[in-house]
Amino acid sequence: MQLSFRSLSSITSSLCFFLALVWGFVPDMLLAIWSIEYSEGAGVVARRSAVLFAALGCMFYWVRKAPVSVARNALSNGFIVGCFGLAVLGFGEWLNGNAGPGILLAVLVEFALGLGFVQARRVTVELGETLG
Repeated sequence: MQLSFRSLSSITSSLCFFLALVWGFVPDMLLAIWSIEYSEGAGVVARRSAVLFAALGCMFYWVRKAPVSVARNALSNGFIVGCFGLAVLGFGEWLNGNAGPGILLAVLVEFALGLGFVQARRVTVELGETLG
């Protein structure tokens, strides 16, 4: 299934806003899914992560209609690196026993989003949309 940059950005924006709410207000729920015990320190990190997810949500919402550009490609490339990096880290934490199997859902979503943005860039190039 091929998604346009606009569709993928809209989906990503919605997911980021959802994660901002969850990490901001009920981080213990996500941590429990990952079999990680909630602590005050984890709460601080979760609330700070919520703000980062809100920022990503805003960026992807506002860029969803942008034409092909260096800035749009930079945002996509950065998100690809972030998604694949988080997927590798999450899988490693599961293998090392630091997180339960619930983290594999996050790994799957991160990997899928990373691949989605790789595919969206490839479709852009195939359609002849270039930067110059």
